[in-house]
Amino acid sequence: MTSQVPSAAELAELKAGLHRLARNLWWTWNQDAQDLFQELSPRSWQNLYHNAVAVLREVSDYELRVHLMEPEFRQRVREVLACFDGYLKEPNTWAREGAPALSGRPVAYFSAEFGFHETLPIAAGGLGVLAGDHAKAASDLGIGFVGISLFYREGYFQQAIDQHNWQTEYYSNLDPKNLPIEQVLDAKGEPVRSSVRMGFTTVHFQAWRVNVGRVPVYLLDPYVEENEEHYKKLAARVYGGDSTTRIMQEILLGVGGVRLLRALGIEPSVYHMNEGHAAFLILELARERMAEGLPFEQALASVRSECVFTTHTPVEAGHDRFSNELMGFMGQKFVQQLGLTQEQLMALGRVHPSDSHEPFCMTVLALKGSRAANGVSELHGQVSREMWQGLFPGKAVKDVPIGHVTNGVHLPGWMKGTVRRFWYNKYCDWERANGSAQPSAPHIRTADSWERLVNSPEFWSRITDPSVTSDEELWSLRYKLRRQLVEFARRRLLIQGQRISQRDFIEFDQLLSTDALTIGFARRFATYKRAPLIFDQFENVLKLVRDPLRPVQFVFAGKAHPRDDAGKSYIQKVIHLSKHSDLKGHLVFVENYDIHVARQMTSGCDVWLNNPRRPLEASGTSGMKTSTHGCLNLSILDGWWREGWDGVNGFAIGEDSHPTDVAEQDRRDSENLYKVLTEQVIPCFYNRDADGIPRQWIKRMRAAIGKLAPEYTTWRMVQEYVAKYYLTHS
Repeated sequence: MTSQVPSAAELAELKAGLHRLARNLWWTWNQDAQDLFQELSPRSWQNLYHNAVAVLREVSDYELRVHLMEPEFRQRVREVLACFDGYLKEPNTWAREGAPALSGRPVAYFSAEFGFHETLPIAAGGLGVLAGDHAKAASDLGIGFVGISLFYREGYFQQAIDQHNWQTEYYSNLDPKNLPIEQVLDAKGEPVRSSVRMGFTTVHFQAWRVNVGRVPVYLLDPYVEENEEHYKKLAARVYGGDSTTRIMQEILLGVGGVRLLRALGIEPSVYHMNEGHAAFLILELARERMAEGLPFEQALASVRSECVFTTHTPVEAGHDRFSNELMGFMGQKFVQQLGLTQEQLMALGRVHPSDSHEPFCMTVLALKGSRAANGVSELHGQVSREMWQGLFPGKAVKDVPIGHVTNGVHLPGWMKGTVRRFWYNKYCDWERANGSAQPSAPHIRTADSWERLVNSPEFWSRITDPSVTSDEELWSLRYKLRRQLVEFARRRLLIQGQRISQRDFIEFDQLLSTDALTIGFARRFATYKRAPLIFDQFENVLKLVRDPLRPVQFVFAGKAHPRDDAGKSYIQKVIHLSKHSDLKGHLVFVENYDIHVARQMTSGCDVWLNNPRRPLEASGTSGMKTSTHGCLNLSILDGWWREGWDGVNGFAIGEDSHPTDVAEQDRRDSENLYKVLTEQVIPCFYNRDADGIPRQWIKRMRAAIGKLAPEYTTWRMVQEYVAKYYLTHS
């Protein structure tokens, strides 16, 4: 490091580098990069959703120049930019050997939502977060990959709770200037434009590019001057509006996405539909093949050889269906271009083609138009085969061609900063002890080596060894993370409390305890997820939270769909209990659940509660985000946990089976949840030795970190997609 005054050219280069870095979401999974932006304006960083682009807009050019005059800060900027450029240019990626065929002809991954970071709120829930993590892992692996989605200018709704404890929704406009996105321009510097037909109207659109490390994700945007106001706002909100809005969004996504790829000169080797929302791309690809001279059936067969499909839900309401009348109006261009009758078009989306009363289902179209399909856990694959057996007459359930790839999470992106530093430092300690690196371990700060390490079973086995990381250190980490969650909850509850009456006011600085066993529940408040199930045992739960020697507390968060009143009533029940019952002070509900809240909760809670009505939880990836933080899962054996639980790395509620009667299932699960909580979880957590350390609990933490952290990742998941679906043509 040098204190020499930097030249004007060097300052200009570093400033340009920071602006370039801010517009690539790589910084969202690099702690050193985040630290730079936070240091520039800590308050803006906190108040602007940790948005690097917005922070740089807040800091004047002169102020940034002065910051860069400081030698230590300037050196850190150089190191981060060198790491960033090394990552982008790294030639020896996994894909160089594992998927070279995808480098020239990438995977085109279509998803109605992508959840990258709280900076860009264009996802409604787990489907979008999974898509965002998929893109990040594709980047880390160096896979040829391009994402397609929509730019929702009002994003997903912001949640507020009214005086009746009822969820209300409001929307905020997203300004592209303040977001890590760039308008897609042609060689002349003009916006790339294309169009799709909807009914009697031609709808034009432009596109924005999200740089996700090495891969681009394109967001289609109909907010252009050529369109009428109604069509400009077509993609204003994630899953907004009625069925008419939904089908128009899906035409834009599927048909428009293919046309954008053509305009950009991108020729994919495979089209991956993440849920059925994008299935109209099948009809657009068929139209292209027919324009080349193929009859429809041959065109569809050709398209089928290039498409794969992932289904994410065994819940009937999760599969979009459109009436004959709506398809007749919106799909008339498909009929004309494909040379089909209306009934033939409808048949493509029906399980029973000749049933004139059956609506058009996007999932059915996706299954009929794909060479392969999969669920997102082993059990979900089995449930999906049963669910869609009717599409494959004569086949036994086990022979229905729907496989599975169990979901994962992008590990570097979900590690809280405290945890990133902890494990990084432990690895450096191990290397120093073994004489294999300098104290700073610089080689894991460059290119993609850190991403490789944290996805390696050997890495976690090594640094969780008691000789490297002691029980005392792990317990200290848990206390830091629990303290951070408690203080985060207090801040958020104080903000929420400003909107409620004085009689509901809570002494926020005394809210929750940093010593109590903290159980978290955060996800969509769909009714099948049964958020209030634990409180069915209300009087018993009261005894637990009042126990002065072994106290328990609960942190809840989540949103219900704006039209899901049953889900909203669950939220209302939880909030009512948090304010107007003896659980007050021991139960809190954090409003406006998003990726930031999820990160705080999956890191700070001791136990992650998941109690869906089996087998309706396709995967349930939120619990995967807890592993590196030492938080243990307490879950029904549904989705991924049925595969991940080994008896010592967390806790299971009930058996690997379920009653067919819903009421009986709810009753039995409620009893089993309370039983495992009182007989296993609480005793294990509070069983302390003479030094106050819960050795058996920490043993479970080690088991969870060592087994779950490297296995349930998108690093593993995307490699499975490559092997099973992207490079397989049968």
